[in-house]
Order: sequence, then C-alpha cells, then structure tokens
Amino acid sequence: MAAHRKPRQRSLGGRTVRTAATIALAGAAGAAGFDGTGHAAPDPTPAQVKAKVDKLYQEAEAATEKYNGAQEKATAAEQRLKSLRDEAARKEARLNSAREELGSMAAAQYRSGGLAPAMQLALSDDPDQYLDGAAFAERAGDRQSAAVTRVRRQLREIEQLRGAARLELTSLAARRAELKRHKETITGKLDAARRLLSRLTAAERARIQGDTGGDGARASRASAGGRDDLPVPGSAAASDARAAAAVSYAYSKLGSPYVWGATGPDAFDCSGLVLAAYRSAGVSLPRTTYSQIDAGRRVSRSELLPGDLVFFYSGITHVGLYIGGGRMIHAPNPSAPVRVAPLDEMPYAGATRVV
Repeated sequence: MAAHRKPRQRSLGGRTVRTAATIALAGAAGAAGFDGTGHAAPDPTPAQVKAKVDKLYQEAEAATEKYNGAQEKATAAEQRLKSLRDEAARKEARLNSAREELGSMAAAQYRSGGLAPAMQLALSDDPDQYLDGAAFAERAGDRQSAAVTRVRRQLREIEQLRGAARLELTSLAARRAELKRHKETITGKLDAARRLLSRLTAAERARIQGDTGGDGARASRASAGGRDDLPVPGSAAASDARAAAAVSYAYSKLGSPYVWGATGPDAFDCSGLVLAAYRSAGVSLPRTTYSQIDAGRRVSRSELLPGDLVFFYSGITHVGLYIGGGRMIHAPNPSAPVRVAPLDEMPYAGATRVV
C-alpha cells in the first residue's frame, strides 16, 4: 500500500526558490541569446564611428551639391518669371495707350455721325472679342485699321507672356520642392553624424577628426613664411594671374567654417569656396562640382598647377583648389574649417584648369 501513497508536496521556499529562479533566469538569458534580443548592442569603436561619420558627411555633401544645383535653377526661374512679368506690364501699358487711341477715334467718329458701336470698343472690358467682328474694321480708315491690328497683336503677345509665366511658376514650384527634399536629406545626415560623434569622449572626437583648427592656423603661418612643409602663396607658378588671385583668396579664407550652401565671404561649402575664389579674380564659375569640372580644360594629375580645380569621389561631389606640392585648400565638412590638405585625403577623380 505504501507504493500507492501520494508524494508529499515540498514547499517552494528557501534554497529551492533560489535554484528555480536561477534556472529561469538562465533559460531567459539563453533564449535572448538565440533570438537576438535582451542584449544591448556594443558601442561602436572610435574607428567605426569615424567610418560612419565620414560616409554621412560624403552623402550630405552629395546632397548639398544637388541642393546647390536646384537653388541655381530656382534662382534662374525666378529671374525669368520677373522678366516675363516686367515685359507683360510694359506691353499692357502700351495696350492701354492703343485702346485709348482707338477710343478717341471711336468718339470722334460717333460725334461726326459714325456708328455708335465703335464706342463699344473703347468701353469694352474684352476688346479682343469685339474686334473679332468685322464691322468696325470695315468702316475704319487706314489709321484705325493699323490701330486695331496693333491691339490684336499686343493682346496675343500679352497672353503668350502670361502662358510663359505660368510655366515658370510651375517650374519654380518644382524646384522649391526639390530644394526642400535635398535640405531634409542634408540635415538628416548631419544630425545622424552629430549623434554618432556625441557618443564619443572629447578626446576620442579630437583623435578621429584631427586637429580641425591646426591645418588652417599652420597654413596661415606658412603664408607668412613660418613653415617649410606647406606651400606658400606665390611659391609655385600658377597657370595665370587669375589662378594666382584665386589661390591668394583661398589662403585668406583658411579657418573659415564649413556651412552647406554657403559661398562666402565668411563661410563656405566646397564648391562655394572655389566659386568665391575665382569670383574674386573676376571669373564666373558654375555653382556645383559636377558643373565646375566642365568649366575649363581637363588636366592630368601630373600637369597640376596652382589654381587648378581638383575633384574627388566617383560622383564628383567634392572640389578643392590646388596650391602646389600635392596639396589643396578646401572646405572639408562641418567638422573642419577651410584648410590645407593633401590630395590623397580623398579618392581623386580629376582636375580642370579654368580657361
């Protein structure tokens, strides 16, 4: 009978509870390990952060050049729209004069016993519709016929201008929408880069970003003869006087902050610095890197002279100004100011000599 007795229930207390809890926790930890949850992702190393931040900066700069291109087109569309509206206003003024002339003719004709409908032309809100009738033109003299023809032509021209203005408005709206998209891309990538960098200590950030003020300060001292390892303005022959002036301008801007979309005088993005440097020499360059590369004659790396434009990355998304000695002045990214850097700092893509 003893074999059939119900086993005695043991209390879940003391050591038994602790053992069960340990087993349960171990099982939960094991399960978490299998499904990838429950473990905090390890913090990226400074080298990994640098790689991610560099990629974000490159992508932001590519978006910046697209933004610059869209801004250039939007500005051109705004100028065309203004010109169209100004021209339409001038033509409308001339049309009003022509209508007044026709009205005077009609009034004189009415006083001399002419047909009253002529007066309708002067008073009509829609003279073109009235002029479609042949009665007035048939009774008018040569002068009146010429005036009618002039009014017809001016009405057509004004309508054409209004149609062109409507197209420009549509184009401008599309450009502004494009600007908004690129701006959101840029700010999103720059914010992501800032968040990554904020996870590092100040010392780690300094190590991966380098001495952001150092190159600019050292190059400034070099321009005064303080360093032998950096090119000095005028120490190498530029391609011409304009190129020399552009190089001199770039030296004067060392240490200026990088701001996307900026063309100076106190802040620059990469293509904005090159544009401003040549603008100071009286040369007008396109706004974007992918247009600037076609603004002159392509030269090989072995032919480089100070003042040549040097381009980087396969998408031609970065540009600097060559200063000799295998170095350039450029606006790198938001983490560093305008500074001197070696050409090998980024993947080299080609060079152009401004002509």
